Amino acid sequence: MSETEIALLLCGLLAGGDTEVSHDFDNLGGRRGIRVDCETETHVIEVGLDKTSSRDSLHQALFAAELTGKIPLVVLIDRDGEEGRTEFEMRRIAERAGVGYVRCAEHMVVRWRATQPWRSLDGGTHDLPQEGPARGLCNLARYMPPASG
Repeated sequence: MSETEIALLLCGLLAGGDTEVSHDFDNLGGRRGIRVDCETETHVIEVGLDKTSSRDSLHQALFAAELTGKIPLVVLIDRDGEEGRTEFEMRRIAERAGVGYVRCAEHMVVRWRATQPWRSLDGGTHDLPQEGPARGLCNLARYMPPASG
């Protein structure tokens, strides 16, 4: 699954989460722009796969936070069930920079999204695992406002 596809699934679990949100800024006499993988009312979230090309996710999240005034968050999608070099580095650097970091198992995001129709939000703010094994595979809920309902 591609980074864009998994970001779409993950963002769909967040009530009010929008994917590929554009933000423009002035630079060097012209307009430039960025796209945020997932944006909520409170957070700008960059999603990356567990490979070295995702190292820029932290930079992108911080710059998006600078433009929007929102809280930066980085989510790395774990495809092999191990905290490899990329995840280890990202976790440590995000912690050092004071940026939220979550490692989510790809299979958990796919399954949780596929079973969403059988869960009721009851006016809640998100549909993220709150407890049990699923939360351990993607503890994104700790950075989001509590789900109500």
